[in-house]
Order: sequence, then C-alpha cells, then structure tokens
Amino acid sequence: MSVLQALEEKLSKMPTPIRLKDLIRNIRAARTAADERSVIQKELAIIRNSFRDEDNTYRCRNVAKLLYINMLGYPAHFGQLECLKLIASPRFTDKRIGYLGATLLLDERHDVHLLMTNSMKNDMDHNTQYIVGLSLSCFGSICSPEMSRDLAGEVEKLVKSSNAYIKKKAALCAVRIIRKVPDLMEMFIPAVRSLLNDKNHGVQLTAVVLITEMCSRSPDTLLHFRKVKEIVPNLVRILKTLIMSGYSPEHDVSGVSDPFLQVKILRLLRILGKSDMDCSEAMNDILAQVATNTETSKNVGNAILYETVLCIMDIKSESGLRVLAINILGRFLLNNDKNIRYVALNTLLRVVQSDMNAVQRHRSTIVDCLKDPDISIKKRAVELCFALINSNNVRSMVKELIFFLDKTDPEFKSYTSSNLISTCERYAPNKRWHIDTMMRVLTGAGNYVPEDSVASLIQNISETSNLHGYIVQQLYKALKEDISQQPLAQVASWCMGEYGDLLVGGAIEEEEPVQVSEDEALDLLESVIQSTSSTQVTKEYVLQAICKISARFTHSTERIKKMTAPYTQSLDTELQQRSVEFNALVTSHDNMRSGLLERMPPMERKEEKQVNGDVNGEREDRKPMKPPSVQQESKGLLELLDNPGAPVPNAGFSLSPTHIQKTEPTSSGGELLDLLDTLDLSAPAPVTPSLQPLAPVSSQPAPVNIMDALGTLEPMPAQQPQADLLGGLVNNFTGPSIPSIIAVENANLKVEFAFEREAPERVAIMLKATNPTPNPVTSFLFQAAVPKTFQLELLTPSGDVIPPNNSGAVTQTIKVTNPTRQAMRMRYKMAFTIIGQTIQDQGEVSNFPPTLFS
Repeated sequence: MSVLQALEEKLSKMPTPIRLKDLIRNIRAARTAADERSVIQKELAIIRNSFRDEDNTYRCRNVAKLLYINMLGYPAHFGQLECLKLIASPRFTDKRIGYLGATLLLDERHDVHLLMTNSMKNDMDHNTQYIVGLSLSCFGSICSPEMSRDLAGEVEKLVKSSNAYIKKKAALCAVRIIRKVPDLMEMFIPAVRSLLNDKNHGVQLTAVVLITEMCSRSPDTLLHFRKVKEIVPNLVRILKTLIMSGYSPEHDVSGVSDPFLQVKILRLLRILGKSDMDCSEAMNDILAQVATNTETSKNVGNAILYETVLCIMDIKSESGLRVLAINILGRFLLNNDKNIRYVALNTLLRVVQSDMNAVQRHRSTIVDCLKDPDISIKKRAVELCFALINSNNVRSMVKELIFFLDKTDPEFKSYTSSNLISTCERYAPNKRWHIDTMMRVLTGAGNYVPEDSVASLIQNISETSNLHGYIVQQLYKALKEDISQQPLAQVASWCMGEYGDLLVGGAIEEEEPVQVSEDEALDLLESVIQSTSSTQVTKEYVLQAICKISARFTHSTERIKKMTAPYTQSLDTELQQRSVEFNALVTSHDNMRSGLLERMPPMERKEEKQVNGDVNGEREDRKPMKPPSVQQESKGLLELLDNPGAPVPNAGFSLSPTHIQKTEPTSSGGELLDLLDTLDLSAPAPVTPSLQPLAPVSSQPAPVNIMDALGTLEPMPAQQPQADLLGGLVNNFTGPSIPSIIAVENANLKVEFAFEREAPERVAIMLKATNPTPNPVTSFLFQAAVPKTFQLELLTPSGDVIPPNNSGAVTQTIKVTNPTRQAMRMRYKMAFTIIGQTIQDQGEVSNFPPTLFS
C-alpha cells in the first residue's frame, strides 16, 4: 500500500467536522449540564485533531465553532495561532473569521498579538475597503503601545482617505492610539479639520470624539483648538443644521435628528468653552436654541437637554441662560423616569452654590423627592435640601426634614440628624426654637445620633442659661417615655445632673411646669443605668449625673450613696473610678462636695465669629469648641491640689464620660512630680484610685491634702486594675502573647492578622493587607461578620489602595468582644479592583489561635 493510499484511508476514518449550526443545535438539545459538557468536549477534541493535522479545508469552520464555545465560557486559547493563520489567508471569509477570533481571544496582555502586526499592516494597504475595515476594527480593539507605534503611520494615512467608511474607522483607531501613546497625538491634529467638514455624519461623529480625546488629555492641545477660529463655528454650524433640518430617515431617532452627534458636539463645546469667554459667547445662541427647540417627550430629547444643561453650567454663559438650564432640571424632577430625576438632582447639587436663587424656585419639587421610594433619589434629595437651607427658609425646611427623619430608613437617620444639628446651629432664628428642634431631632433619630452631635448639643444647652429649666423638664419627659434611646439618655442625664434643682423646683416660664420629686428623678436615672439597653458611655453619663445631683438634692444623699456603692466593684474602669472617688469625697471631704459638684458655667468656644444670622440679630454662627487635652486637664487639677491654702477659683472643670471642658485657667502651681515627691516608691502600697474633680469648684478656702484623701480608702480587692501615676485607673491586663496568623492569601492579596489583648474578653485585631503582584490594587474593602454572641467593631482603614510588589500595605483595626469566651469564628468578604477587573472573595478564617480569649 502506498503512502498516499494510507493517508486517504486515514482521512476517510476521521470524522468530518460538523457545521456551526449543527453544533449549536446539539448543544441546545443537551438536557443537563453534563450532557452539554460532553458534547463540547467531543467537539473540542475533533477541532484539536484538525488543527494538529493542518487541515486548511475546515480551519475557518473550526475557528468559528471555537469562538462560539468560547462565548459559552469554555477555554479556547489553543485557537489563537489558528486565527493568525486565517488572517494571513488571501480569502476574505478566512480573514473575517480570523480577525473576529483575534478580537475575542487576544488582547494586549498576550504577546501573540504582536505576530499580527505585519498582516494588519498589509491589510491596511489593501485595495478592498472591507479588508481595510477588518484590520482597523481589530486594531482598535486589541492594540498595545508597541503595536500603536508600529501602525500609527498607516492609520494617519487612512484618516486622510477619501473613503468615508475607512475614515471613520481610522479616526476611532487614532483615539485608541492617543490613549495608549499620548506622544503620538500631534500627528493627527492636522487631519482633524478636514474630518469636521465632511458631510458624512459618521465621519463628523468620530472627528468630534477624536478632538474631545485630544483636548481632555492635553491642555496645550485644548488651547490650540480654542485659538483655531473655525473649530467652534464649525461645531455650531453642524449643531444648528441638525436642529433645523427636517426629517431624515437615515439619521432620525424618535423624531430627533442624529442625537448621538448632537450629544458629542455639546460635550466638546463644554470642554472648549470652560473658562474661555470668547468661545462661550460664540456658543450661547445655539445653546439657547437647543434648550428651547428640543423635544422633551422622548428620552433622546432629554439626553440632549441634559448635555445642554451641563454645557451651560460649565461655560461662562449668560445669567438668563443659566436660569433656563436650571428650569430644565426642574422639569426633569417632574418626570416619571427615575434616572432622569436622579441626574437632575445630581446636577442641581453641583450648581446650587453658584445659582442659589434659581434653584430655590424648585424647592417644593425637591422636597417632594424626599418621599421617593428609590434610595438613590432620596439620598441626593436630602443632600440638596440641606444645601438649600438659609436663614429665610430654615423653619420650613427643617420641619420637612424632621418629618423625613421620622419616616426614613435607618441608613439615613445618622446623616440627617447630624446635618440637622449643624444646620440649626448655623441658621437658628432664636435659642428657644433651636433647643426645641434639637430635642425633636434626638427623639426622632434615636440611637442614630452621632456622638459628636451629642457633645455639640450639650455645648449649646450650657450656653442657654435662661432656658435651663425648660430644657431639663422637656428632656425628663422625653427620657421617661423611652429610656432606650442612648443619645437622648446621655443629654438628659447631663442636664439632670447640672440642673436637677430646676427640674424639682419647676420654676419655669411659658409652659405648665412638670411636678417632679427628688425620688422620681433618681428613679429615672436608676432605671437608665440598670437598663440592659444602656451602653457603657450612657452609664458613665448617668453615674456622673447621680454624683453631681447629690449637691442639688439635699434630702437624698443616703440614697445616692447606696446607688453609687455597687459600682465601686464594677469591671469598667471609668464607672469604678467615679464611684470610688465620690464615696471618698462624701466620706472624708464632705465639706468640699458642694463646691466640687456645683453647677457648671457656660462652656466657652475657642473660636467665635459674629455673622448676620437673621434680621433680628439673634443668632451667632460659631464653630464647635475642641476639648482640651487630657494632659492640660491633669495639670490644672494638680495645680488646684498643690496649693491647699489658696482660694479656690470660681468655676474650673466639669468632667463628663466623653470629654472634659476647661472653662477658666486655674492658678499656677506645682508640677506632677511635686505632688508625688512624698511617695516611697520602693515600699509596697495598697492599690487605690486617685481623686479627680467631678464638677466645677466654687467655695471658700479649705485646706486639703491629697494624701489624706487617699489614706481613707481601703485597699481594693484582688485582681483590680492598678492606678497609674496620673491618678486615673488603667487596665494593665496582661496575658500570654498571641501569635499572628495569615488569614487570607491568594494570587493577588495576602491578609495577615496580628492580635493585641485589651481585656480577657476583648481583643484588637490588626489587619495588614499586602499586594505581591506587579499591579496596584484599588478600591480595597474588607468586611467581617462574627456570631451573635460576639461584638464586632471595624475601624476606618488606612486607605483603599495597596501598592504593588509588597511595597506598602493597607491596615485596619478590628475590635472583637467575646463575653462568653467561645472559640473565635469569623467570616469575611473582600472586594478590590486590579487591572480594571473587580474581584470579590469571601470565606471563613478558621486558623485563629486557641489562646485568643483564654
């Protein structure tokens, strides 16, 4: 048997490749995923054999089937070289499938694509426009910087071609080249003017896109096109022709002539006219015509109007034209389409500061958007409402926003309450309205009021001396109705501690006072501090208030001592310290109690700026005061105690669980070591807390010795926290060291956990994320979840960009509290972007050290 006969026999035994239609029919006929995989695997085996045997007859058909299989998600990378062979073929049908396959299977990350450069260059010089078009289309999809430099000359020649079909494709390839290699921009600038003068809409569209790309990437090129006199007039002429032209079936979209070209021209006019008076004047008239003549009943018309508004607001346009643009946005707010309403709110938010009066005309429509069920529209509407508030409309706008606060979802309550408090502080017409509004926000937002807003509200209350009685009674009534709202409980407790005598006395004006007895007030405070819903900070506020109220309630001293006594053994350092100090004060220095616990004077603000708040001149706009540092407070206390024979200054400190406000500088005195120089540090001493002031000091001179005060205390039970040299209790808990772990590691990221034990049941986890790849990781987000018996707090990360090659890291602290000491469990979810691709990963960290909570 001859070799030829053997080859013919072998080919006769090989299965003939089926057509693409038959493959699609077989895949669709598969009943299960396993059947589908079986069909595809068999076909892939046939295709591989055909490629291996260099079967030129069915190469085009096999590559077409391979592309379909690739679109279904199955690997088809082995067909890349076959695509290159088809591109080199002289037949148009082979080139078409080859270029399509190269577009789908290759990109600039594959070095194989560089092998196509010579074939693409030859095809760009072909005398058939369709083959030239195939080469340009593929080039625009997969070109790299190297390929762009090699073929930029051919693309430039094709941009100057007389064939409109080729010109528009070449112009788009020029855009791609500029993005890859900006240095090649200058070679395409001369050809742009001729493209704009072309009558073909496709060529005009690509020319506008090319100019826009150049102006966006190069300020020098932008300046060049601004100086070219015919560029802006040509764009205005084209736009005017589109508006005034009649019906054209070739370019008509829902009754609008070529809306795509109109939008692109408006976008380029916005870039050219920004910060340029001459260009802006040249386009003012055409923008007014577009704004008045465009059909608004169709979505394409709304797209053109939206781009027109952006152009008007960015260039140096006339005031009447800007009002017209804002009125267009106002009409958008009445549209039923959610997307149109959103872009209108978003644009109004950008221009509200520059055109406040024009936006104010649409205030009622904007307020109505607060009732929209769409969360994105609601978010933009509430931001815009706050931006619209001024001294003239503050009453009506705040009323609407408080109504919104009552009905809104929890995710809006914190933002709304915080901004309401700061807005009212800036624009409130009088103190009474301000205080009433703040208490309304407290009850409406509940536990979503931020901590800094609580401190700001206490600041404002301390300044309003003529309303203290009214405030404390209103807060008492609100707290009695609901003790679960922590911010309300904190503010009410502070006020009851400071102004408890006004609460019991009931001597207020303007309203029927509430009759409250000392026992009723103490019952309320006791119910708050014993409530399981009260946080640790709230309990600190309440204990402080109970201590201070002992100087106002003269008949309840014994009960107050019994209320504070249990907290001398509290596991919380702050509660324990306050109760121990109060008992020491009552036991050994009761003569000082009324002075140390007297009412706090108005807190001073460090920066004040007088402004014209309203027509009555009743309002000052002030910046919140920053609390002094702990070192300053401790030094002032030591100066007070260092000179016991000196007169005690009137009003010094008020100590709250969150911060200390210093109101008057105390007299100079000794340093910290002067207080401690009598201590024998070598001799063992009982562990005792030190005395700290609980409230302002105002009394006659009274000798006091800090060592006498400390000597009256009994030693604390075993395993109590020790006292530090500054007089405060510190938690010196120590335990076995905890080894760090690798929580997550994959090809893109490595996340490590280091641990620091803060208490037997509380651990701080220091997260460190590094990036071993050569590409930076952006938009990094780490989320974690633990069982319900745990408490988890994720602090703000150091950033969201992780540098490549382990050259930097993103850190984040995670605090975990485990009251039951169970084994640690944590599920995580990560999201990040690398090389333009967003990746999500989730799983469970299961290698926590067993000694984590032991």
